[in-house]
Amino acid sequence: MAQDDVTQEVKNVVIVGGGTAGWLAAGVLASKLHSSINVTLIESPNIPTIGVGEGSWPSLRDTLIDIGISESDFLTTCSASFKQGSSFVNWRNATDKPHIYYHPFTVPNGYNELDIHACWQTFAKDDEYQDAFSLQAALCHAGRAPKQLSTPEYAHVLNYGYHFDASALALLLKKHCIEKLNVHYQQAHIAQVNTCDNGFIQFVTTGDGNSIKGDLFIDCSGQQGVLIEKHYKVPWQSVEHTLINNRAVAVQVPYAENDNAISSTTIATAQSNGWTWDIGLQHRRGIGLVYADTLTSEEAAIDTLLNQVSLRYPENIQKNDVRTLRFSPGYRQQFWVKNCLSLGMSSGFVEPLEASAIAMVELGLRMLCDAFPQNRRHMELVAKRYNSRFTYRWQRVIDFLKLHYVLSDRTEPYWLAQREPSSIPGSLEELLEIWRYQSPSRLDLIENEEIFPSASYQYVLYGMGFNTAMPATAMTAETARKAQALRNKLVQTQQAYLAGLPTNRALLTQLSAQYSEEHAHAAIR
Repeated sequence: MAQDDVTQEVKNVVIVGGGTAGWLAAGVLASKLHSSINVTLIESPNIPTIGVGEGSWPSLRDTLIDIGISESDFLTTCSASFKQGSSFVNWRNATDKPHIYYHPFTVPNGYNELDIHACWQTFAKDDEYQDAFSLQAALCHAGRAPKQLSTPEYAHVLNYGYHFDASALALLLKKHCIEKLNVHYQQAHIAQVNTCDNGFIQFVTTGDGNSIKGDLFIDCSGQQGVLIEKHYKVPWQSVEHTLINNRAVAVQVPYAENDNAISSTTIATAQSNGWTWDIGLQHRRGIGLVYADTLTSEEAAIDTLLNQVSLRYPENIQKNDVRTLRFSPGYRQQFWVKNCLSLGMSSGFVEPLEASAIAMVELGLRMLCDAFPQNRRHMELVAKRYNSRFTYRWQRVIDFLKLHYVLSDRTEPYWLAQREPSSIPGSLEELLEIWRYQSPSRLDLIENEEIFPSASYQYVLYGMGFNTAMPATAMTAETARKAQALRNKLVQTQQAYLAGLPTNRALLTQLSAQYSEEHAHAAIR
């Protein structure tokens, strides 16, 4: 590489592809980078969107704050609702009633100072793990919102993310990025990728003949992988042997007249041939079945989906209303090549369990902004670190999702295939063996920004009935006193929250009315 290439400053960022990933990238970069850095987004026209309902983690609150979008605009425009975690129904066999457990967004009280597993076994063994030192699961079960009408935007009483209409969010971000953040926008197909002798992309040529130069290109073109796959031909690391699901069928369902409650969680219900998600937005629900086409036909999958829909919406949903989705679970062997970084589905995708897709985009953007390459030599070093970090992160996502399956005791062929010993990663097998003797902790997860913290592993393990031995160290009197005090306070707080927090539907209705009134007054002025 010539010396002038090495020191060439990075001043122009070109994002290829729109959608949630592309417009989040545009919004974050345009709002956080120096004003001398130009951001351009090229979006192909007429790209279809899935629109079955999307879920996020609490991190999206910080991302929207950074971009400069008000929460009331987001909630109203995107028909969004509050998500406080995930709930899992029938992932284990149950004899007398359906098995259900929660993975809430709030870690147990005292988690960072006490051995919560040992305290649970000592002081609250008859309680579910999720309820022993946390009240969020109980409040989710009661359908409570994570805040009150008087709570400031993005603030919370209970930690929360969102369910939202992904197509509407992309449009909201697009409008904001173009009008408020000076993102340059081109609607065009990419016809050609033009590189320098050193393999770096110099410019792309659009279908209408325009040339768009850039110093850093971000591929957000989804499964097409316009830059990372079609141009750089970076292989896809399939993980279908471990996470066998590769298909989904989904449908949008209105609320029944007598049943319009909005759940506080993504509801993941185990079925004989897969699992269904149920995501409640303000105006409809998005329901889908994730399955493996090696074990279930599309027709059988649709029948399972419509049977699940009928539990809360007895009116007829036509089979032709169902959308089919195909995917190959996996990730790129490299995410950043030369001056091309892939984000979103062009970078990796597994299945929607635990809603990690948008979180991975956010983590990628955070790392990019924190170490934005100032020249090409810097870029080589940053790219190397990025590739290492995100290979690790994808492997941890895969381990965590697989954990949900290997703990099940269901006996249908689908569930037996999910527990096939050869499909379990060695890293997860080792952790499961360790967790027989000690509960998940920071000792198991070594990165400073783990994709899933140890508390998440505890919620899943003990929600699914996993047994961990009590530690060899004796519990001190001071630890016992702290644990009892936390338990006593929890009882008092739970009653206050149940009385003081509205339901999701009630709060969203209030916020919508407030938003309409404020905008009506603004229009008069």
